[in-house]
Amino acid sequence: MKFTEEPLFITCVGEQMLGILALPKVPVDVGVVLVVGGPQTRVGSHRQFVLLARTFAQAGYAVLRFDYRGMGDSTGTQRTFDAVDEDVAAAIDALQTAAPAIRRIVLWGLCDAASAALLYWHGTRDPRVAGFCLVNPWVRSAATLARTQVKHYYGQRFLSADFWQKLLRGQVGVGKAIGGLMNSLRLSAKTPVAAGSETSFQAKMLEALQACPAPMLVILSGQDFVAREFVEYASADPVWSSFMTQPKLTRHEISDADHTFSSAHWRSQVEQATIHWLDQTVR
Repeated sequence: MKFTEEPLFITCVGEQMLGILALPKVPVDVGVVLVVGGPQTRVGSHRQFVLLARTFAQAGYAVLRFDYRGMGDSTGTQRTFDAVDEDVAAAIDALQTAAPAIRRIVLWGLCDAASAALLYWHGTRDPRVAGFCLVNPWVRSAATLARTQVKHYYGQRFLSADFWQKLLRGQVGVGKAIGGLMNSLRLSAKTPVAAGSETSFQAKMLEALQACPAPMLVILSGQDFVAREFVEYASADPVWSSFMTQPKLTRHEISDADHTFSSAHWRSQVEQATIHWLDQTVR
């Protein structure tokens, strides 16, 4: 489908954010807001968000990608992923103003942008949000990182012949290697912030996952520590575990992909998984 691209100047709490709208000639009533992980701009690593937006637009979906306040070409002070509710709301407003036929919005986010999308709904209960595409969601704490390192990094490293050859040649410090492992073991034994803690951003994400009736697509990279941390975190908590099997959630894994899907093949898999989910579940 043919589409156009145009800049949008978005007012947000006295600042100006810049967005780019990819608008099909005849869009469906579902639009996509690409929430940008950070610190990152609307272009994305290896032009990822540009290419995603264009592909979704070709499939009939209006797509807005934008810079948070303080990032890229937007004015203001840079902010963290848990402080962008106003930015996301302003972007949704701008998309619907530019394309009045858009009634429902899907929030698409990678890494802490996926977390920001859930936190946005937690903080606003915005009824316009009709779905979430959560890609390698960010749930990091010192304990989750340490657990992932012990299970996936140190296990592989100590089984690697290359590691032992370097160790015997003196190219790896014994004390440093053992010290790193012991520190990770110590941190991994700590209990993460409780799921019910009101101060935990992970708890707010879970509340949004449970309370929001909208369908959700979770895309995970097989070769990414952030994705593995998410799986470890969800597996370790019974409430998270039960949510991951709910009918409203669709899970899609790309086993050989890295964090940002840096090859055209991996990016294509993300595009097709998202479009299929949009067509079959949201549209």
